[in-house]
Amino acid sequence: MTSFRPDSDVILTGTFYPAGVGAAGVAPMLSTCTFTTSDVDVTDYAPAIATGLPSGHLRMTKTYAGDLAGRSVTQFTSAFDQERGVGTYVALESFEGTVDGRRGAFAFAHAASTSGTDRFNEYGVIVPESGTAELAGITGTVRLRIDADGTHFLDVEYELPGGA
Repeated sequence: MTSFRPDSDVILTGTFYPAGVGAAGVAPMLSTCTFTTSDVDVTDYAPAIATGLPSGHLRMTKTYAGDLAGRSVTQFTSAFDQERGVGTYVALESFEGTVDGRRGAFAFAHAASTSGTDRFNEYGVIVPESGTAELAGITGTVRLRIDADGTHFLDVEYELPGGA
């Protein structure tokens, strides 16, 4: 009997774009940036119904550098046990700055569940009709990721009317 064993020296890397075109009639653009957080303001929050995880809310500022450059104000809500690293967060960000050189503002939402260092059930979307100025009509998805060294990234796959 033979078995297939992949060559352990082969590593595939790259950016994969979806086949075809999106709603705007062009292939979506993929932009990446790093971000840092500041001005974290934790809100005292006592939910009316207690669950197995503590709930919390905070507001913070993020500064973005890369294909997206600018800042956002983030509203962040979670049910999370910090000692065990288990829970879920939901965030809404209002971003202003540039995306691949186009200036404007838009809102995006993202959420994920965690168990230790594992992230799952990730969700990220640009809020429809939230774009302004040169970003009016922007649609797409967002994904947050963190490298092993702690660097935070935001990947945005987007479309703009008339081509990105």
